[in-house]
Parts: sequence; structure tokens; C-alpha cells
Amino acid sequence: MHEAMKIVIITERSILEGVAAIRDEKGATGYTHTPAGGKGPRGVRNLGRAAVSGLQTNVRIESIVADRTAAEGIIEAVAERYFEDYSGIAYVMPVEILRPHKFKV
Repeated sequence: MHEAMKIVIITERSILEGVAAIRDEKGATGYTHTPAGGKGPRGVRNLGRAAVSGLQTNVRIESIVADRTAAEGIIEAVAERYFEDYSGIAYVMPVEILRPHKFKV
């Protein structure tokens, strides 16, 4: 097993591509995104309620990167660019992975 950092960003679907671009620019090699629902200061986002375009839903974006410095660089850039105008939360956590060559570890 090899140590790495997992980035989790939960935000509005409408900015997924912009978040992915920041993540790419900062060196992450891939991501997974899934629908997300919940409640926060900007209201409730339900998974079961249909949105007109799908852009009014939330997503959970997860990436694995080599180290904490890379992870913090990504979430700080996302927060600076988007979190003033869009709902969002971001955090990092240590993980153990197989196949480190997939994550530039």
C-alpha cells in the first residue's frame, strides 16, 4: 500500500467542468463524480427532486493526489474561484492506495 491524499469537493453541478479544469491544471490525473444531496446555509439539495437542466443539483467530486501540498493547492484554488458565489465544501484526507503510478505518487 502507498500513502496519498484524497480530495473531496461537494458543490453545484453547474461548475463541475471548471472544478475539473482546476484539478487538471494542478496535476491530478483523474476524478470521480457522483450526485450529492444535503442541506446547508444555501438551502436543501435533494437527490430525488428533478432539476430542470440537471445543473441545479450538487455533485461530489473525488480525486487522489500524491501529497497534502498538491491537495491543498487544488481545494484552495477551487474555493478562491467558486465558493464566494456557489455552494461548496472541500476537504482532504489521507488514504492508502494500490497502483501509485496511476496517481503520480
